[in-house]
Amino acid sequence: MHYLLDETPLEVGTLYRLLSGSVCPRPIAWVATQDRQGNANLAPFSFFNVVSVDPPVLGFSPLQNGQGRSKDTVRNLEENPECVVHVGSEALVEALNTTSASLPPGEDEFTLAGLEKAAMPGVSVPRIAKAPIAFGCRLRDIIRFGDQPMSGNLVLANVISLHLDDDVWDGRHVSLEVLNPVGRLAGSDYVRTTDRFALQRPR
Repeated sequence: MHYLLDETPLEVGTLYRLLSGSVCPRPIAWVATQDRQGNANLAPFSFFNVVSVDPPVLGFSPLQNGQGRSKDTVRNLEENPECVVHVGSEALVEALNTTSASLPPGEDEFTLAGLEKAAMPGVSVPRIAKAPIAFGCRLRDIIRFGDQPMSGNLVLANVISLHLDDDVWDGRHVSLEVLNPVGRLAGSDYVRTTDRFALQRPR
């Protein structure tokens, strides 16, 4: 089976299922933002990765909603160009899932999920107090791919501060046993990192 999308376009829902089911597992960025009135927002995004180390830059992509409108995360970043990016972890995965709900603008997902806030150095946006790793970021750019439903908005965020629990980082390695990151597959499925193997890179 082959598709030339210019000749045989696929419906958006079909493309989403194909892409999200193929490009996996995907790490989860759990992103806190704040509007100009100081209302906090917290939302997970599984289109996420590191895009640069020097300078340190993270990238994540909130899709336009079903009406083609930007999500609160993007609107908040336009008003207050700071965010805190947490890595989705198994210990907090129920709360993470709760914050994926669609709430009216200005409603606080921290409160909805019963998550305590803590100050994050360098930014005005709070972090999740119980998250073992958090990255305080300043907006670098938002690249828009359209305003139709399911179009992406690629957010590039410069990392300007770090929160690291004492037991998650030994100065050289992140403890996966402490972080316990989870990833997204398709549909409602998640994946753990408990089954691992190693390969030596060729020289």
